[in-house]
Amino acid sequence: MHNLTPREIVSELDKYIIGQADAKRMVAIAMRNRWRRSKIEPVLRDEIAPKNILMIGPTGVGKTEIARRLANLSGSPFFKVEATKFTEVGYVGRDVESMVRDLMEIGVNLARSEEFERVKVRAEKAAEERLLDLLLPPSSSSSSSHFASGEAIAMPPSGADAAAGAGSGASTREKLRALWRKGELDERRVKMEVTMSSPGVEIMAIPGMEEIGSQFKDMFSKAFPKKTKWRDIRVKDAYDILLQEESDRLVDMDKVTELAKERVEQSGIIFIDEIDKICGKQGGGGVDVSREGVQRDLLPVVEGCVVNTKYGMVKSDHILFIAAGAFHFSKPSDLVPELQGRFPLRSELSALDKGDFYRILTEPKNALTVQYTALLGTEGVTVTFTDDALLEVAAFAQRINEETENIGARRLYTIMERILTDLSFEAPDKSGQSVVVDEAYVREHLADVAEDRDLSRYIL
Repeated sequence: MHNLTPREIVSELDKYIIGQADAKRMVAIAMRNRWRRSKIEPVLRDEIAPKNILMIGPTGVGKTEIARRLANLSGSPFFKVEATKFTEVGYVGRDVESMVRDLMEIGVNLARSEEFERVKVRAEKAAEERLLDLLLPPSSSSSSSHFASGEAIAMPPSGADAAAGAGSGASTREKLRALWRKGELDERRVKMEVTMSSPGVEIMAIPGMEEIGSQFKDMFSKAFPKKTKWRDIRVKDAYDILLQEESDRLVDMDKVTELAKERVEQSGIIFIDEIDKICGKQGGGGVDVSREGVQRDLLPVVEGCVVNTKYGMVKSDHILFIAAGAFHFSKPSDLVPELQGRFPLRSELSALDKGDFYRILTEPKNALTVQYTALLGTEGVTVTFTDDALLEVAAFAQRINEETENIGARRLYTIMERILTDLSFEAPDKSGQSVVVDEAYVREHLADVAEDRDLSRYIL
């Protein structure tokens, strides 16, 4: 990401998301500004706050996908949450600060994975040596040893054998190492001592105090001594356990936590979906009571505050917040004015039409046609989609969206599944065959729902 210009970021997003050029440009600039900020002197750097983004548009047009792909590109900690999960303090539900705690967990997992990769070679070497110790115990190295049926069998030395014991043990160990590396010992079995997980302790979560419950769980899990047990397992599984143990031993968790905290604070991204659902436009009772309260609770988190997590205090000042909502029955101005000001950049995503649907079926690297071709290819069935078939699917998707609820590109999933249901069911019996999905094929499989409008409402 550090080497990508806004134009290159948009180009990468174009590989997976069709249209929505304005939204792509906006998020690309936001990400480039993060790189620019990192090059500025620390005194001024802390004063430059991220420009949070509000994306407005109907469901299924790419709002969530833009944010998710952007996070993948940048390698930043990314967390997606629905605004409807939160309630203001005093009501049953999650408090808004939990999103920062969840983001920190994701950041720690990312940093831990990177550290595991960094020490991978050393961990693999150490795990291999421990595995060979299991297959050929050190006490056997000074004697003539034989490996049979996956077990190390030591033979007592006698006479001249004792003199050649050391060389024989080393030779046997290297032979075992060669067999292991060739994969010839994977299915053999070996006895090893493994750590048993401590019994789980359930703590009743108090609304708004989930973090305290999590800390109690960690405390109790550490209080109980770890139990071990001897198990007879495959050599391959034993190696995986040993590799995990060695990786954990080599990784400094304090360093991981510090790295994760810095990344979360400086480059974390939180995507708040369905933000239009917390607009208290009617001021009614019931679930509407806490909507404006949720907005007020969001204010300090989005603007910048310090959140207590089990990894320490985390500042949200420079976390980038991207909010999205359809705003079918409300509008951004229905949000409390202070929250509106926290999202200065706004982008309106347009509804998708026939041309967009056709491009979605043909252009992205993960297009539905590519996915179905690969899935059925595993059964030995070759599927080919013609252009006229895809145009028919695109036109049908647009028509259904206009006649019923507009769910955007998600309509394509339902239609494609409807078209290929019979083929997917019969695929194991058609191994080696080729099937061409053309316009006639599409119309034949959509004929019943196309003629009955009421049926299409329920099925598609």
